[in-house]
Amino acid sequence: MKNDELFALLRRRGVLWPSAEIYGGTQGLYDYGPLGFSLKRRLEEAWAAWFVGLSHDYHLIEPAEILPEAVVRASGHLENFTDPEVTCDSCHSAFRAETILEKVRPEGVDGLAPEQIAEIVSANHLKCPTCGSLTLSVPRPFNLMFGVDWGVTGKERAYLRPETAQGSYLSFSRMWDVGRRALPLGIAVIGKAYRNEIAPRQVLFRMRAFTQAELQVFFDPAGFAVPFDRVREDSLPVLRVERRERGEETPEMIRADDLVRSGGLPEFYVYHLVHTVRFFRDVLHYPADRIRLYEKSDKERAFYNRIQFDVEVRLDSLGGYKELGAVHYRGDYDLTRHSQGSGKDLSVHPTGREPLLPHVLEMTFGVDRNIWGLADVHLGKEGERTVWKLPSYLAPVAVGVFPLIGKEHGAYALALTDELAGWGIAAQYDDGSSIGKRYARMDEAGAPFCVTVDGETLADGPAKDSVTLRQRDSRAQERVPRSELGNRILSGLRPPRPSRA
Repeated sequence: MKNDELFALLRRRGVLWPSAEIYGGTQGLYDYGPLGFSLKRRLEEAWAAWFVGLSHDYHLIEPAEILPEAVVRASGHLENFTDPEVTCDSCHSAFRAETILEKVRPEGVDGLAPEQIAEIVSANHLKCPTCGSLTLSVPRPFNLMFGVDWGVTGKERAYLRPETAQGSYLSFSRMWDVGRRALPLGIAVIGKAYRNEIAPRQVLFRMRAFTQAELQVFFDPAGFAVPFDRVREDSLPVLRVERRERGEETPEMIRADDLVRSGGLPEFYVYHLVHTVRFFRDVLHYPADRIRLYEKSDKERAFYNRIQFDVEVRLDSLGGYKELGAVHYRGDYDLTRHSQGSGKDLSVHPTGREPLLPHVLEMTFGVDRNIWGLADVHLGKEGERTVWKLPSYLAPVAVGVFPLIGKEHGAYALALTDELAGWGIAAQYDDGSSIGKRYARMDEAGAPFCVTVDGETLADGPAKDSVTLRQRDSRAQERVPRSELGNRILSGLRPPRPSRA
């Protein structure tokens, strides 16, 4: 589907819509409706089950969303968290430089100085998207953080967090004390981050308030032992810098052990890279031929990274590969900066070891972006019907429950809906319109199962009553005893978990 068509469908079904819609909407802010809220929660649960499930020493926390100025000063965000801005001198519209250059430089503007961006704008005679003028100004850095007044006087300054990761770094010392006092130690956060985007666009991809899921793994730089033999033979779709510089865009499949032996990447990094690809492919069911690992060069990487591979998925609605996650090796940048900024030594003393300052491996995941990605890849037409082929454990509605005839079978179907809800199954009762239209509504909502109560159900009697169970993808139907129904549905609703290290 095209971008506008897909958004219209998601809005019509109550997945999401612009915030403050009755006032014309607010750029870069979106509200989630019932289906969107449920899908978002299940996506977060699947991420946590997979990534926090990688080790017994990985944990979820919930830190504050407001950061004192001293924190973002120490982290480098006051100085470095900027996007180059292009302004039209005629209509005074402002744009991200990446947006203005996307057709002539699809690889983005990371690593380019403002003067280089200005030269590209001038050489290609690029026009203002708003008024068509050629009077685009030399770009200037624009800090993306939201500042807030702090305290009674309003003279103190604080910021809405621009990423969830800072909460993990600020909590590291406390987590060391309440944990096993051993490395590696993983601290995961799922929550809101805030960025004052110059020009929000592409619906859930450039937002001013969005949800991230991030895992920070703190480890001993002298040795981070992982069970690499479990992933050694996995092949990964990698687009390395040297191939990109030759104009290649298609990834090549490289074995994990080759990325270590001849590719120069650490075992711990490739191990987590493999599990990240497995999550996108095996848990979210993105087709393998749509996934690539896009390596960032020294100039392109975020200021805190030593190694960075973005996880990109090819999305038809947005015209190509889009970043949906990433794996970063951040070294000791974060704990060093916060040690200096706070005056507190964040070195740790593992039993029988010399003091050391841990390094950080980060796995980051855009929750909102992946809701769009799951719609792009899995929501589409099959003949006359629209079906959202979500993995069953992500479906916002697990089962639709229908009475064949409302007056005769409605009471039984309502009681069955309540019974399934008691099992923890998201069941939705529907008695409106024909049975075919009800199936269509559930297909569009991604429900993997539908249950129909009919005359045969009531005729069977309470000891052996049965219902019709319909599968979304195959549309196959079968009679299932009511006593077996809950377990049959539950068996497909548990998200996969990895083998623990």
